[in-house]
Amino acid sequence: MFNMIDAIYTRQSVDRADSISIESQMEFCQYETRGGEYRYYSDRGFSGKNTDRPDFQRMMNDIKNGEIKRVIVYKLDRISRSILDFTSMMEEFHKYGVEFVSTTEKFDTSSPMGRAMLNICIVFAQLERETIQKRVADAYASRSKHGFFMGGPVPYGYSIEPYVIDGIKTSRYVISPEEAEVVRVIYQMYAQPQVSFGDIMRYLGDNKIRTRRGKGWNRTRIAEIVKNPIYLQADLDIYEFYKGQGTLIVNDPSDFIGTNGCYLYETQETKRKTLSLEGQTLVLAPHEGIIPSDIWLAARKKCLNNRNVGIPTKVKNSWLLGKAKCGKCGHALSIRYSKKNGVRYFMCGYHLNARGCDGFGTLRAPELEKFVLDAIRERLKSFETLTSSTESRVSPKLNGLRVKEHQLSEEMNTLLEKVIQADGALMSLINQRASDLDAQLKEVQKEIREITTATPATDVKTLTGYFSKWDELSIDDKRSVVDLLIAQVKATKDSVEIVWKI
Repeated sequence: MFNMIDAIYTRQSVDRADSISIESQMEFCQYETRGGEYRYYSDRGFSGKNTDRPDFQRMMNDIKNGEIKRVIVYKLDRISRSILDFTSMMEEFHKYGVEFVSTTEKFDTSSPMGRAMLNICIVFAQLERETIQKRVADAYASRSKHGFFMGGPVPYGYSIEPYVIDGIKTSRYVISPEEAEVVRVIYQMYAQPQVSFGDIMRYLGDNKIRTRRGKGWNRTRIAEIVKNPIYLQADLDIYEFYKGQGTLIVNDPSDFIGTNGCYLYETQETKRKTLSLEGQTLVLAPHEGIIPSDIWLAARKKCLNNRNVGIPTKVKNSWLLGKAKCGKCGHALSIRYSKKNGVRYFMCGYHLNARGCDGFGTLRAPELEKFVLDAIRERLKSFETLTSSTESRVSPKLNGLRVKEHQLSEEMNTLLEKVIQADGALMSLINQRASDLDAQLKEVQKEIREITTATPATDVKTLTGYFSKWDELSIDDKRSVVDLLIAQVKATKDSVEIVWKI
């Protein structure tokens, strides 16, 4: 049989000059014992927002075993800052006949008034904790939106250096040449449709390329790099991509000039990052990016679409696998063989694996392949007479036109919002301005189309050369060539729709 003794409990979340130390708390609590026997419990480095603390749990177990008669703390918030946790704790104390003493607040838990005062104090303790949390969150959000370095491990491919933003000292990333080359290899490989994270992992291992800590690469580490906008060279294509994903973008589109990387901050409401970027915040960072936007986007979109792609690591059945999608549900088509005649058939993968789609029966693979190949050849004919464009896809002129297009669209939207409250005179002015903006917008969009639709003749000649010797190419080479031209092939038993990239 144990003799019931006092329990002294102390807690300190962080060791700061303005917080009372564990040792000082202990001195106050020892005085309350008046020299009597006690058992000591202490949690250093743990928050009071919950009860997931090792010594607190040990103390509660001793209470349930009937070993404790009284719990002494320096102050109420040392044992709990949560109303629910505190109420539950006090019910346990009452159940086992344990008294509670706060040395600086002098509560008598044997009376209704004492218990009421305890509850009032714990309400204010929780309010203080939540106020601190909100203040810290607001400061974090404010600093992050200005591009300040917010701490954490330095990403592979970069080192770090001191930097000043708006007169405030911070830090920024600096490209580490050797590591940056590895990052480029990872992106260039994964941007290819037939390459998986496993393929990249094996390539890095075969070439004895290690992580910064000298360890081998794994799929998770490679995926983290591919998904991180730290590495991209942010231009207007990046702006439009994130805008289309529902991401909050702090910077103006005119700031996206194709040089800087980005920070991406998540909120508590954010969905899984591999499936959605909605609700996250994108901020231009002060460091230079490593990966051109077209390669970064190809890799990032592949991550977002992986749930529907279903590309085997080694594709041997058809060069359309991964491109061919069910025209009914949008999931990837799979290849099946007929046991009778050995003919390859396309079937809806979602229907085969989960019966989640009605499917469309079967579609002969050779017929679909021939249809797509003929369509490609016909498509390339329309480009053979085009002259080479003197403008690059990321040219300053094209970027400027896209910025202007965005600004004109925004002004048009603002005008439309004013229509509801406009009187006759104002309506006339709005109509005139809207007409002018519409004319400017059409002219800008025409110039953009002239630049973006022009394909260099040398590219067309090269692609045409591939299709002239199509049967000599390997499956992987065919897939790589087709990926330059086609985004998707949506097929059913009765119709085929090709979504072109050119």
